[in-house]
Amino acid sequence: MELSSDHDDSVRQFRRNAQGVLVVDYVRAAGLPSVTVVHWVGDRHRHPLTLDTHAHDFLVLFYVQHGDASMRVDGRDWPLTTGDAFVVAPGTVITPERARVDEGAESWAVFFPADAIDPAAAASLVSWRTHPLLSPFIGNHRGGGQRLHVPPDERAKWLGHLADLDGELRGRRDGYADAARAHLTLLLVHLGRLHVDLPGDAAVEPLLAAVFEVVENRYHEPISLRDVAEAVGLTTGHLTTVIGKRTGRTVQQWITERRMREARRLLADTDLTIAETAQRVGYRDTGYFIRRFRTAHRVTPTAWREAGR
Repeated sequence: MELSSDHDDSVRQFRRNAQGVLVVDYVRAAGLPSVTVVHWVGDRHRHPLTLDTHAHDFLVLFYVQHGDASMRVDGRDWPLTTGDAFVVAPGTVITPERARVDEGAESWAVFFPADAIDPAAAASLVSWRTHPLLSPFIGNHRGGGQRLHVPPDERAKWLGHLADLDGELRGRRDGYADAARAHLTLLLVHLGRLHVDLPGDAAVEPLLAAVFEVVENRYHEPISLRDVAEAVGLTTGHLTTVIGKRTGRTVQQWITERRMREARRLLADTDLTIAETAQRVGYRDTGYFIRRFRTAHRVTPTAWREAGR
């Protein structure tokens, strides 16, 4: 197994969600593309991060170059074979000990958060669910795993983009971050062409859309779980349970994620002071903002800004 990433601990931050499931977070690093490639050869199919049942807060694209495999996702076993692409949405529960890759098989996996496609965009929380490039990760099923088959005449393109993406992340030549995002985008374009029954919008899960809309419109305010629950007409307990089961995160974690996303954009694209940035993203206390940012990114806002320049 080979893993390529610009920061080896990129997907190695762990926590437990409200249901007690281990959640693997994608830890971003300033100035580096948020994408990781794993290449498995033979039967050494061991998850690079954890062997426990877990969920991710990022998206996963798994591709079987040749051979047979299987994955257990949300309690369902998915048989996979040569040319199968398998996508996993954030919050989906994966059971690695039930996974299988036959001896001699070869497979790839790409890990990335939704904002890896356009890290400078101040995209809404719900945008990944309606983004045309990411629609295969939703599918028409309640479960978070979808299987799509790549036709034989398309497989050389898939392998080429996977190998080139892997090579860019390893080589780190001039312009590699843009090149890596380009290869990721092309993979998602090819993936989307395989997916026929696209949902039109986030109405397939209206409650999630409503919650994310409230967070999107009010993250710059001192908003709380109670505020969101009142806005969507639910009790705090019910809302916590539903959001936890469907996304693997709490409402407050989604609020923090949106604030951190905007903070990263402001630090990269503006000359606002740290205090002004904190105010813009809903933190009255600059010190608390710095602590929250450091917890999420393992560096201070100032260090993040300097590393990205």
